[in-house]
Parts: sequence; structure tokens; C-alpha cells
Amino acid sequence: MAADLRLLSYNVRSLRDDRAALVRVIRACAPDIVCLQEAPRFAGRRFHAARLARATGLAVVSAGRAARGTAVLARPALAVGTAATAGLPHTPGLHRRGLALAVLCPAPGVRLGVVSCHLGLRAAERRAHAPLVLAHLAALGAPAAVLAGDLNERPGGPAHRLLTAGSLRDARDAAPEGGGHTFPARAPDRRIDMVLTTAAVRVLGCGVPATGPDPADLRRATDHLPVLARLRL
Repeated sequence: MAADLRLLSYNVRSLRDDRAALVRVIRACAPDIVCLQEAPRFAGRRFHAARLARATGLAVVSAGRAARGTAVLARPALAVGTAATAGLPHTPGLHRRGLALAVLCPAPGVRLGVVSCHLGLRAAERRAHAPLVLAHLAALGAPAAVLAGDLNERPGGPAHRLLTAGSLRDARDAAPEGGGHTFPARAPDRRIDMVLTTAAVRVLGCGVPATGPDPADLRRATDHLPVLARLRL
């Protein structure tokens, strides 16, 4: 049985900007799954993630201390097979990094592995973490899988090359749709937020939504633009 899904990847800058605009953007994108980066990391993180999920008609699937600001949200009706978090090796002096992981079951016999990630600011750390991210994705055991997040580098960068050298492909390259550049939100000039998929996932379209969210809300919600991928399993 086939299933069509809308997956949104979004760096929300610890909810420090216009939360009402952020909620409107997410609702306008009508996602089935949301991969968050820079969700609140410290005191009250579960509360803030749950409140954002409720406001957008979603539920928290995976979030927590080890996820280090990443999270996976999904429509409440979407069955959850697995939910986990994983820390990545810490580089002294830099933010700790982690992953939110899930296996979601949108239809009988259909499984989708999902990883939300936020790679670091230093190229050496990104290169070191990329193979570990791939290993965690493979460990979910789902041939249909998606890695979504803020990679903190442009396409063709060293971590991006490592991530796309094997089973993953860049969804934007597979089926460009909407805008390309994702940062900074007020005057985007680079693409650092991406969705990567395995071959078992058909990409129908991927990019910054050109319709739906109010452009003013996109500028106010956070300092990144969201990436919406329309997928078929």
C-alpha cells in the first residue's frame, strides 16, 4: 500500500522569535511529520516541545536531553513503531549535538525511518559526525528512510558529500519545488537546511514552500526558512 506524506524540516531557534508566526507557518505547511532543530535544549524542553506540537495539531514522537535540541513531531494518527534519541561525540567548547529518531508507520506494512539532525559549525566535527548519523539511520532498519536537518553547510560540502555518497540522495536535487535558499530567513542566500532520502522514498517535491505560509510570517518565525518535502512510500 502506498502512502503520501508531507515532511517539514525546520530550525526554530529555541522558540526565541515570534511563536505565533511559527505556529502559523507550520500549520500552513500542513505537515504529517516535522523534524525540528534548535528546539529548546534546557529547562522545560519537553514542555515547550509539547506546547508547540499541540498548537500545530501534532504530537511529540521523539525529543529529550540526548537529542540536544532536535525533535520529531507527527500527526497523532500516525502510528509510531520506534522512538529514540542519541547523543553524538562532544567537541569541547562547542554545543553538544544529538539526534531524534523514529520509525513511523503511515499505512499497513509501510515503515519510514526518520532522523532529525543539526550538525555543528566546524567542518571537522561535521565530517566526524556524518558517518555516525548514517549508522543511526541504518540501525532503524527501515529501507524507506529520511534524514532531515540543518547541516550547517552548503550542498557539496564535506559532510554533505559523505551523507550522499551511498544510500542517501538530496531530495531538493531529486525534485526541486519552491525556493532553494534557507538561511538567513530575511534575506536567504544559501541552502544549509536539507532533506535526504533513500531510494525507497519517491520525492514528489522539495524546497522552501512557495505557497501556503505568509512571507511575513516566514521572516518573523525564526532565522531559518522551512524545507517541505512531499514524499511517496
